[in-house]
Order: sequence, then C-alpha cells, then structure tokens
Amino acid sequence: MTTATSALRTLFLSLLALASLPAAETPAANTATSPAPMPTPKIEKATFGAGCFWGVEYNFRRVPGVIDAACGFAGGDVDHPSYRQVCTDKTGHAEVVQVTFDPSKVSYRQLVDFFFRMHNPTQVNRQGPDYGTQYRSVVFVHSPEQRKVAEELKAALEASKKYAEPIATQIEEAKPFWKAEEYHQRYFEKNGGPTCHVTEF
Repeated sequence: MTTATSALRTLFLSLLALASLPAAETPAANTATSPAPMPTPKIEKATFGAGCFWGVEYNFRRVPGVIDAACGFAGGDVDHPSYRQVCTDKTGHAEVVQVTFDPSKVSYRQLVDFFFRMHNPTQVNRQGPDYGTQYRSVVFVHSPEQRKVAEELKAALEASKKYAEPIATQIEEAKPFWKAEEYHQRYFEKNGGPTCHVTEF
C-alpha cells in the first residue's frame, strides 16, 4: 500500500469515527426577554355625602388622582332606589358620590379634607336650600384606616373652632352604593349651571 493510499485510508477512518460521535448540542439562541409587567396601580374607593350630589361629583372629578366619581345613594334600606323614591325622605338613603382614586396620586386624607371644605358640615339634614335626611353630611368608610382618618379630621375641625356650631357629619360603615340614574351623572358637564360647593382643590 502506497503512502498516499495509507494516508487516505487514515483520513477516511477518522471521518467515520467523527460521524459516529453524538452531535453536540447547539447553544440556544439568545432570545429577547419580555419586560416585566408594570404593577397594577392600587385603586381605592371613598364615599361622601355633602348635599346635592351634582356639585360634589363635579368637584371631585377635578381632583388630580381621582379616576371616577359617580352620583348615587347609600345608607338606606331600599335596594335599587330611584331618585324619586329617595326624594320622599323615606328610604333612609343619602345622596352621595362614590370616588374611585389612585392613592399614589391623592391620599384619602386629602379627599376627606376637601369634603369638609366643600360644604357646611354643621348643617343637619340639609345643605343650602335643600332639606331632608338625604342631604345629610356623611362619610361612609370602607376600612378601619379610612374611619381613623375621617374621625381625626372631624375632630381637628371641631377643635379649630372654625364653626360656631358643632360638626354634624356622620361617619358610618360603607353600605351598598346604588348608582343614580344616568341623567344625574356629570350633570354640570351636560347642563352647565352654578354649583353651591367649593370648586378649588
């Protein structure tokens, strides 16, 4: 066997040996990783009665950090009450606004402070020209933390002697909220007109 033939045979056998080896795993290609999802902002609710809900809703909607404000009724004994029923002063409901807010942008304490400033909290079962228990000053609290804040600010307002009369605002556990008829929602945006409530936050 010539030297060239021997060399070819050696090369051939080497190639066969390589072919019989298991294939090396190909490293996985670099894949782009999806960015971590943004955390869902914590959303909270607050419910206030400060007289006619049209002006209360209008003003809370103007507060930075408030996501939504809806006119409705709370604190009564009738399910799904209509505005006409509540106006009889026999259902036990108060006209309220339920505020949905982002606490990273506006605190519950700020909202309660605004609530006390936007109406006269010394009036009992009335607000301005409107009379009846449905117009009472009330904070419906959704947690022990909310109750603590509401009671602290009410006490501070009492101690400030800003009003000659005692603060009549009731602080109660949140009860079912019944949204008012659609024509009550965003009333001043739809119809214009003055509001008797404070308009600056």
